[in-house]
Amino acid sequence: MAGHSKYANIQHRKGGQDKKRAQAFTKIAREIQAAVKLGGPDPNANPRLYRAMASGRAVNMPKDNIQRAVDKGGGVGAEQLDEIRYEGFGPGGVGVIVECLTDNKNRTAGEVRSAFAKHGGNLGESNSVANAWKKVGEIRFPLAAGSEDAMLEAAIEAGCDDCVAEEEHHVLTCEMNALAGAAQTLSKKFGDPSSAKFVWRTDIAIPIEGESAEALMKLLDQLDDLDDVQDVYSNEDISEEELARLSA
Repeated sequence: MAGHSKYANIQHRKGGQDKKRAQAFTKIAREIQAAVKLGGPDPNANPRLYRAMASGRAVNMPKDNIQRAVDKGGGVGAEQLDEIRYEGFGPGGVGVIVECLTDNKNRTAGEVRSAFAKHGGNLGESNSVANAWKKVGEIRFPLAAGSEDAMLEAAIEAGCDDCVAEEEHHVLTCEMNALAGAAQTLSKKFGDPSSAKFVWRTDIAIPIEGESAEALMKLLDQLDDLDDVQDVYSNEDISEEELARLSA
């Protein structure tokens, strides 16, 4: 298995847990709606829907909420949600990729642009950041789901390329076209994953500290708080001491 790549996928979070929980439910519901509209309401025949519903269950999203999102996505007059990716650079030259689902492109573009401008960053052209990154499949299981050895063995058998233990999760990666099959295989042994989705990874990490690190974290937090933003990826390299200071 390949070594763990150097990257950061916003782990720094602030704000009330209830607010974050509500935001998570809203973003998962949007993803479910988009998945149903594109691939139908059967999760067994719609890998994107399977992943979205698994993410909902992993954060204890009520079954009624999940079903309402499925019904809304397949109903007459369902929201037209466009997928948009923004790329830019935060303080210190850190690369940032922002993936959105929106029913109003102008609103989303304005909000994302404003966040970058407010915190010393700037939006870039398409592929200005992503050309140095790769999109892969990522599956996360709680550490309690199994031992590192058991998870590694199962990951290899399921066709994954990497398996590492982080603070709260086993993190498995695979090629994009292997994600659905690997997630379904692993869930039979370990239960629903905490998440199973496509993510951006890079081996390029940008060291950052001090005021630049503080401004970057504010930018990432503001982007993550936007209703239209589904995921934010960045490649800062911040020391444990600096993270502790920022979290204080």
